[in-house]
Amino acid sequence: MGTQPLGPDGLPGHDYFLDAVNHIDAALEQNSIAAGAAKGLVYSLVETLGAMIGDPDLPAHLRSGYQGALDLAKELQVKIDGSL
Repeated sequence: MGTQPLGPDGLPGHDYFLDAVNHIDAALEQNSIAAGAAKGLVYSLVETLGAMIGDPDLPAHLRSGYQGALDLAKELQVKIDGSL
């Protein structure tokens, strides 16, 4: 993973959030995290991404990337809810 945590505008790239969602998903698959803990982490990601997307000053290229990460996080949220 060669991505920088923050871009030149001071915001994390969408890859940062995609990596987080994928990491939580992998941890669930390997049973190395409790479903309740994963649910809390994903909830935080969904809330954070939602707030960022709602910022009218957010550049369009970041908004579309964040929207993709948000969609993936919501899919994982549904998957977790189905397993509880």
